[in-house]
Amino acid sequence: MQSSYNFWLVAISFVVATLASYTALDLTGRIFLLASASARLRHAWRAGGAAALGVGIWSMHFIAMLAFSLPIPLGYDAVTTALSLGLAIGASYLALCMTTQVRLTPGRLLAGGVLMGLGIAGMHYTGMAALQMTPGIRYQPAWLAGSLVIAIGASSAALWMARVLSKDEQRHVVRKRFAAALVMGVAISGMHYAGMAAAGFAPDAVCGAAKGVDAAWLATSVILLTFAILIVTLMLSRSGARATFLISAVSRLNGQILRLATLDTLTGLPNRSTLTERIERALINARRQRSLFAILFMDLDGFKTINDSLGHSAGDAVLSAFAQRLQQCVRANDTVARLGGDEFVVLAENLGSREDASALAEGVLERMRRGTWTDSQPLQVMPSIGIALYPHDGDSVETLLKHADAAMYEAKRAGRSTYRFFERSMNEAAVRTLQIQNALHDGLAAGHFSVHFQPKFYGGGDSLAGAEALIRLHHPQLGELAPLEFIPVAERSGQIVQIGYWVARETCRRIRGWIDQGLPPMKVAINLSPRQLLEPNLVTTMLEIVKAEGIACEQIMFEITETVAMQDAPRTIEMIRAFQASGFEIAIDDFGTGYSSLAYLQRFRVKQLKIDRFFTNGLDEHGPEGSAIVSAIIALAHSLEMDVVAEGVETESQLDMLRSMMCDEMQGFLLGKPVSADDFGELLRGRMLAA
Repeated sequence: MQSSYNFWLVAISFVVATLASYTALDLTGRIFLLASASARLRHAWRAGGAAALGVGIWSMHFIAMLAFSLPIPLGYDAVTTALSLGLAIGASYLALCMTTQVRLTPGRLLAGGVLMGLGIAGMHYTGMAALQMTPGIRYQPAWLAGSLVIAIGASSAALWMARVLSKDEQRHVVRKRFAAALVMGVAISGMHYAGMAAAGFAPDAVCGAAKGVDAAWLATSVILLTFAILIVTLMLSRSGARATFLISAVSRLNGQILRLATLDTLTGLPNRSTLTERIERALINARRQRSLFAILFMDLDGFKTINDSLGHSAGDAVLSAFAQRLQQCVRANDTVARLGGDEFVVLAENLGSREDASALAEGVLERMRRGTWTDSQPLQVMPSIGIALYPHDGDSVETLLKHADAAMYEAKRAGRSTYRFFERSMNEAAVRTLQIQNALHDGLAAGHFSVHFQPKFYGGGDSLAGAEALIRLHHPQLGELAPLEFIPVAERSGQIVQIGYWVARETCRRIRGWIDQGLPPMKVAINLSPRQLLEPNLVTTMLEIVKAEGIACEQIMFEITETVAMQDAPRTIEMIRAFQASGFEIAIDDFGTGYSSLAYLQRFRVKQLKIDRFFTNGLDEHGPEGSAIVSAIIALAHSLEMDVVAEGVETESQLDMLRSMMCDEMQGFLLGKPVSADDFGELLRGRMLAA
């Protein structure tokens, strides 16, 4: 029997297929936005979406069937037609469930495509059965198989495209969904018309449902209803998507705010406020259970040098790496927190004894020192650890942290990269350190600092060669503070930088004063601290100070200790060259106490080597061995065309031996103690008159 198609209804069926496909893609994105919503809400959206999508797909097939005509009256059985609609909705629900799974594996994609394809094919052939043809429709096997392949392939492609385009924040997502909807519309239409091509109608066939619903009226009703349902569904999806997106954004923002409030942004560790809460909770539990817990306060040795020399990005990388490794060094139930800067704290609860805390600290140091890590990078820094125990060392958060901090500073004083338990005497040391910090803070403005000058003599011991500037601090309440007491505190706090500039300025001012008095110009040595050497503008600032006071650069010699010089030898060489280019001279102080290599010592090309007082004292204490070491140092320096200065000369025997070894200059209490600027001026005047 010859068949024909209504072109306009065919075109409308394709539009419906495309619109239904776009609705499916949009609904998938909508359901994905509901990832954090309740299971009931997600199920409701899947069910509603399946109903709209099923109606759309079913309508496409039904409109296409209405476009189909035979030379006999046609109609559709209502029950069978309704059954085909049910199959379409069921297949759509399956599609949405598959597409919106958290993980869509290739196996799930194939299974979903097969089930959905069979559902759509079932819908189509059930709809064909609604014609109730007598004799029945005969299907060509090849076309029938082709329609099934197209249905399964189109379903699998639809599932894949829906998943790929499920995120609304993708770039040009609307255009991509529209293009995908066109492809899906072609595939769905192709399946229908392949199925229709498979159908064969006998010449004398009669439609048993011809007296059913009027086809023209049914076509109009289905088209209008379908468009209405799909458009309303799209509108609800888009408005709901915006609302859900806003809710999701607010939820993420709240999560970020909560994270910022409780976690350290750089390392992801608990911050100070979170640590405080956990220690308070640990206090409550420990009081109730009469148990022991420990606070391990850690500060990274040498971190400031890394941060200042390599930059903050390198410092941040070191902090992040240390945080990750520290978590691997402690027990799983211990709390690791970052207080800020390079300070970390471990809260170790439920300890059996003091030895457990000691073992934990030793384990951290051992693993940090010798452990192998997944990133295969050297750690670069080690922690000094202070330990405070509850209830022995305090019964409040503030007290325990303060005492652990005091113990940590004691660990630094003990040589660093070690640990110390809190002791009551450390409180006094901590209070003393705080007092010194306050004294340093007020010292410059209040005029509590002064510079004394220790004379340096040529090898004969009689002729004045110059002086070394030595800072002094006299505080109204604390009294006279020794440099060995306040210099380390100033170094740790960073106050040494401004203090160092003040010493240089005061020294230049005093030199200028001696010159204005008609006294002979003297070369004065000024010590540079490790912290000062990290200043990028050190040489420029020193040059500005010297020029501002109106003295020649040749009258200033800067001293760098051997240990500091060798910490970063290449950078030290650059610094020495910069000073020398500006007209300053450089000396290596405390020579013999560090780890100088001859190669670097040769490259330094400094003016002087200063023998540490330890070796000068050894001339008396160690006899021939002490003399041999000092003689070797002097010979080495002379071979490198450097002058030698011996520090700490305190006995006549030391002076005589140094003279016999051809030491160039000497200083010490035997020859002259540090004196005020005025007294040193009188010394210069006396020497000038004697000459």
